[in-house]
Amino acid sequence: MTKIKMLINGQGVFIFSNNANKNCKFYIYNEDNTDGLKIKFTKNKVKVMRISTLKLLKDKNNNKGLIHSKGAYYWFSIDSQNQRLYAGIGEVRLDNIIYKYELTHDDKLFLESLTFIKFLQIKFMKLLKDPVTTNIPLLVKDKDDLSMNDIASSMFLPSANLSLVSQKLYNCISGKKFILDDDDFPDFSKAIEYSIKTDGLWCCETLKKKSTEFNKDDPNIYETYLRITIGENNGESPGIPYVMEIWPSQHYSPIHSHSNANAIIRVLHGKINVELYPYLCHDKDGVKPFATKEFNKDDITWISPTLNQTHKLTNLETDTCITIQCYMYDNDDTTHYDYFDYININGKINKYEPDSDMEFIKFKNLMKQEWENKNKF
Repeated sequence: MTKIKMLINGQGVFIFSNNANKNCKFYIYNEDNTDGLKIKFTKNKVKVMRISTLKLLKDKNNNKGLIHSKGAYYWFSIDSQNQRLYAGIGEVRLDNIIYKYELTHDDKLFLESLTFIKFLQIKFMKLLKDPVTTNIPLLVKDKDDLSMNDIASSMFLPSANLSLVSQKLYNCISGKKFILDDDDFPDFSKAIEYSIKTDGLWCCETLKKKSTEFNKDDPNIYETYLRITIGENNGESPGIPYVMEIWPSQHYSPIHSHSNANAIIRVLHGKINVELYPYLCHDKDGVKPFATKEFNKDDITWISPTLNQTHKLTNLETDTCITIQCYMYDNDDTTHYDYFDYININGKINKYEPDSDMEFIKFKNLMKQEWENKNKF
């Protein structure tokens, strides 16, 4: 039996997978193994028992446990400060809870005494320091734009609460001068739209060439977008870290994940619709998104190695959407997985190497040239 120490006594999240899809169990003990919790995931239930009293901590609404869905993983959260126990599937957040139980304040000392997790025949994935407590906002705001109401309602994530890696990315692309239609080329977005809609021009022709990018045998012009890269790949991100992505009307991405990297995404022009998924499911029935969000011009959202990792982007508007995406691995990431995994038309996972369609300065000059030639006629 494997034994790991909790990062902080009485709180945290234990994340694991169970590829065998058989009933699995683990224990969370105090220092001398005299008390703790026995947690069992079965096909239809999550069962939790206090070891010293044999009392079942039953959630009457719990009707889900292990699921036969490829790619699924599970977690269990202990919160001694609020005396709450949660279990869930996929990303660690309130949206994905399948079991919850609230103890009394008298149980606080018991929960704080829990120090070790013991398990057998399940795959340990990660141990988080903080328990699941509140909803996690998708929109990021800087300190000068945050009100007391914003913080109290958990509508926005303060940029200071991003990881140090994400703060670096945020500070690079969140400034007021980081705009598409600048003094150098105030018609940049119009020129891109013109290039997309005009046969023979670069954007239009490149999108046609990319129609088999995600499904080689089934061309789909709508499952395409353009990647305009900024800078060089320094080995600290999947692909070049700064990418301007161009989403024509009704175009979309496959469901995909992000290499366990951090990311900051800002909308530079138009609107984009994002579906968030609990995990990357590789069976034909798939998995439903747990949230859908529309992001507008200048909205900024985020991705961490454990949250918001799997999504699908769609431009539902009549105008093109243009975003800036920034990526960087965590400081303790020694794998540096250089691909975005995505679900193909058959429900299987494929690897996509995030490459470049053109470098930014070259692209901007080309758009200027196409736009100027348009106005000559």
